[in-house]
Amino acid sequence: MSDAPHNPESRWFGDTEVDPTEKTHRVHGVFSSVAQRYDLMNDLMSGGVHRLWKAQFISAIRPRPGEVLLDVAGGTGDIAFRFLDRAGPTGRAIICDLTEGMVAVGRDRAIDRGRVGPILHMVGNAESLPVADRSVDVYTISFGLRNVTRIDDALREARRVLKPGGRFFCLEFSKVVLPGLDRAYDLYSRAVIPRLGKTVAKDEDSYRYLVESIRRFPDQPTLAERIEAAGLERVRWTNLSAGIAAIHTGWRI
Repeated sequence: MSDAPHNPESRWFGDTEVDPTEKTHRVHGVFSSVAQRYDLMNDLMSGGVHRLWKAQFISAIRPRPGEVLLDVAGGTGDIAFRFLDRAGPTGRAIICDLTEGMVAVGRDRAIDRGRVGPILHMVGNAESLPVADRSVDVYTISFGLRNVTRIDDALREARRVLKPGGRFFCLEFSKVVLPGLDRAYDLYSRAVIPRLGKTVAKDEDSYRYLVESIRRFPDQPTLAERIEAAGLERVRWTNLSAGIAAIHTGWRI
């Protein structure tokens, strides 16, 4: 488990200690299991608030005509579709996801929306992206970074694929900063989300893992430090819903 000093999360699959070589395989299994009901579960778990967070995320990005987006862990395409709506007909998006099942759902949604041309779908690992150096204008990862085995490797990959002047955006669950809400949110996530997973997605274990992964994810300042250590600059974060989620941003200068 030599990854631990630089990537402390690499040896944890939720609250279960694993060898880092096993974690990626287990995460792949989780998202293969939940792919078909992923969007429905997001609506149920958050009461639809995730849609507001994603709208704020896109507003922070401010997509521009002609830009190329790389959306890592892009799954069912939520961020890519929103990006292209704002970037217009000259915008392009690459969706890269670890799981074939999630990519398939996203591709089907793109076909249904007539968005096959502007979107390229690929299967790949955030730690070793199948994307050329300095080739994208915007890198996004939305509710996916905490599932990466080696977060620091993924952050360095983000810098590698960004053009000089390119922008990094991460939307992820974070640490609640409002006293009282932190305890209520923890109780809700422990007691309700796995039960929803059991009832709706027929997979209680996967949603228990997803809750546990939130609690193990770095807090806002710690993640900002790790983004800077990966070589990105002008790193900032904005809390959403008192820190239930946060947007981290950075630039490749």
